[in-house]
Amino acid sequence: MSNLVTLGEVKNKVYDLSMACYDKLVPVKDIEFNKLDSVKIRGESYPLKPTAQYALSNRLGIPIQYLRKCPPDLQAVNLNYWLTKERNENLFFRFDGEEVRAVFTPKYKPVDNWEIIEKLNSLGYAEDTKVQCYLDEEFMVLSVLDGKEVFSVNGDRFAPGISISNSEVGLASLSIAAFVLRLVCTNGAISKTQVSASYRHVSLKILKELPEVMKNVSLDLVKQRDQYRISLESRVADPLATIESFNKQFQLGEKEKEAVKWGWFQEVGETMFHVVNAYTRAAQFPGLTAESCYRLQKVGGCILGMVK
Repeated sequence: MSNLVTLGEVKNKVYDLSMACYDKLVPVKDIEFNKLDSVKIRGESYPLKPTAQYALSNRLGIPIQYLRKCPPDLQAVNLNYWLTKERNENLFFRFDGEEVRAVFTPKYKPVDNWEIIEKLNSLGYAEDTKVQCYLDEEFMVLSVLDGKEVFSVNGDRFAPGISISNSEVGLASLSIAAFVLRLVCTNGAISKTQVSASYRHVSLKILKELPEVMKNVSLDLVKQRDQYRISLESRVADPLATIESFNKQFQLGEKEKEAVKWGWFQEVGETMFHVVNAYTRAAQFPGLTAESCYRLQKVGGCILGMVK
């Protein structure tokens, strides 16, 4: 799911993805590993999704790269040994059907995507509200537009709004930031500013404070509008070399670099405006995860924030 859709469409997709999801506190004494991608709970085997594999290896202090090189029996030996050192009596398991999608400590308080949608509904955002959304089983970035505040820069029209990102499996904290959508091609930039908010999943406080947080974040929109204007006036001698430098600075993966290259050829130009839009357009590259789409929009916003 990507580009402009309605909040109602996102809601339906979120509910579809969560149909078979449930949570359970599991006593550590009832856990036994078969190998890295399989665990027994009270004698019954469950596949471990990659996010759960990473969370458990990190929790037990075993490098995931090392485990993946080990044969299955040695994986089990390592995991079961270090599990005996776990200080919690229980671990918090998140399931998707018969698969384990994530594992956390008992202190973890999840904020699910459907809770965010319902909170937005309660704040008056109707089912037909236009949003931009990238969503999969591991990550959601939902950007809500404010059609009343559309502005123009050199003939280009932009719609500001708020971007909410969330991972139900612990890939990132629940975050809220200012967002600007370039309407002609639906490129979106997520701001990295002093007024952005990020909350670890140890409290549901964010949902209660969402209206005030959104109000504070929106104060950054004027600054973003000015930076777009400045970016058009900032010429770049070698845009491709500049992009390569930013790729290294922000540690983009190979698929993300490929997406940026594709985005650049949609946005060729000689200013920082075009460099920024190479990254925000890259989020539309086919085959990316929702997390990668978020990262590329965030990088675009960070680069925009550097323009002075």
